[in-house]
Amino acid sequence: MPTLEHKGKVFNVDEDGFLTRGMEEWSEEWVEYVKGVEGIDNLTDEHRKVIDTLQEYYKKNGIAPMVRILSKATGFPLKRIYELFPSGPGKGACKMAGLPKPTGCV
Repeated sequence: MPTLEHKGKVFNVDEDGFLTRGMEEWSEEWVEYVKGVEGIDNLTDEHRKVIDTLQEYYKKNGIAPMVRILSKATGFPLKRIYELFPSGPGKGACKMAGLPKPTGCV
């Protein structure tokens, strides 16, 4: 199992760079790491809202929400979510939130 280290913390990741233990291993150091990988300069309240929404939905349903559900739940148009997370809600946002790599359309 691959690992990576950021700010003194070691994370177990899969081949796509998602946390293997998900939110159990999630931390602010992880958020900072993904922020850098994603090329996000400043983490805003909008970023946090997307992350919180993804985590809440996952805890309740066991899967990441479809993009339309994420857009509706956050109140952000899909275009804005892609502006916040340039690699998209599935790769960037779910990774930052500590969710497993989505299998469907997120």
